[in-house]
Amino acid sequence: MTDTLIPPAPDTEDRPAHRDPNVLRWLGAYTASMLGDSVYYIALSWAAVQAGTPAQAGVVMSVSALPRAVLMLGGGVLADRLGPRRVVIGSDTVRCAAVLAVAALLFLTGPGLWPLALLALLFGTVDAVFMPAVGALPARITGKGQLARVQGMRGLAVRCAGVAGAPLGGLGVALGGAPAAFALAGLLIAVSVPLLISLRLRPLPGDDRAGAPRTTAWADLVGGLRYIRGHRVLAPLMLAIALGDFGFVGPLNVGLTLLADRRGWGAAGMGWVLAGFGAGAGAASLLLAVRGRVPRAGLVAAWAILAGSVAIGALAYVPQLVGAVGVALLIGLLAGLSGVLCGAMLQTLSDPAYLGRVTAVASVVSLGLAPLSMPFAAAAIGAFGLGPVFVTSAAVCGLGGVVALCVPGLRRAELPR
Repeated sequence: MTDTLIPPAPDTEDRPAHRDPNVLRWLGAYTASMLGDSVYYIALSWAAVQAGTPAQAGVVMSVSALPRAVLMLGGGVLADRLGPRRVVIGSDTVRCAAVLAVAALLFLTGPGLWPLALLALLFGTVDAVFMPAVGALPARITGKGQLARVQGMRGLAVRCAGVAGAPLGGLGVALGGAPAAFALAGLLIAVSVPLLISLRLRPLPGDDRAGAPRTTAWADLVGGLRYIRGHRVLAPLMLAIALGDFGFVGPLNVGLTLLADRRGWGAAGMGWVLAGFGAGAGAASLLLAVRGRVPRAGLVAAWAILAGSVAIGALAYVPQLVGAVGVALLIGLLAGLSGVLCGAMLQTLSDPAYLGRVTAVASVVSLGLAPLSMPFAAAAIGAFGLGPVFVTSAAVCGLGGVVALCVPGLRRAELPR
């Protein structure tokens, strides 16, 4: 279904994404929404700690994960049926209203766990439809040849929001407590709505199928999964993403915390290592945003996954903080490069009619399944030590690169010129 809020943009020759006002409006909306998300999580964690015990605060912070994981595939169906812009606008509107309502409630009464838990539950539910729609929207605002550059710009927006969101949230808490931080988050999310409404959408193949018979949502979901399974590139690409993220998440979350503690680097040292990773990932996004295309994308992504897995395994054996920051920078660069290339291939190789569902499956694989490795990594580190677990995780991650190298369709995949 086509979004119809603004007349469609003419399908003219591709304009460079970084010079396209339409893409820049989308980028501004996405950045504002991500900033609002970052501030929201700071406000939620602060309010939860103030209202209950650390254990209760942890439960509140994790409440959103379940609906996000369970409903994500349905969110992809919704994005493809209703149009991604409508879904994104509705999602940001609901999130803005909910956050501002909780800000007003906390200002008038006091912190309580139930409103915070309900807000987290609502946020997770809305995220389940927001994330697939966000992934499906770029194909409707720019030409196919610019989608890789847009993927790089999106990665930069995520990094910038992550860097700026924490101090903004801390400033809101310092000035007016959790109510002020929630209000700031709501206002930032609100900025995205008029920008999204002003987007001009390109017609895509299949948008004119007005007379086509309507199917059920379940049939659409099954059809999307069948489409991915039968695709010569998307199916192995999903497997490569799953293996890469499953081997990557444990060491770079639980493992890094324990590594910093045992090396005596402390929280500040861990922060420097994470900063190195973030800088490397940001540089990879910048590379794709500037170049717009990397030749032989499938092959480059495969070798980046393999090289990154070697760096992950080596991180456990670096004795000095400076060396660890350097290795983390390399991991971030390689993981960021493979990540933006995989995302760009998902964008450019998918049939636009299935893009919401394709994005949903990729999100479930990356954000839903990969975190399951964290408790296993923590238990294994306690039993076998840091080195063996980092090496094992690196081997799992490297299998993603092996899959990409062994499947001809994925190894030879190219981004459009």
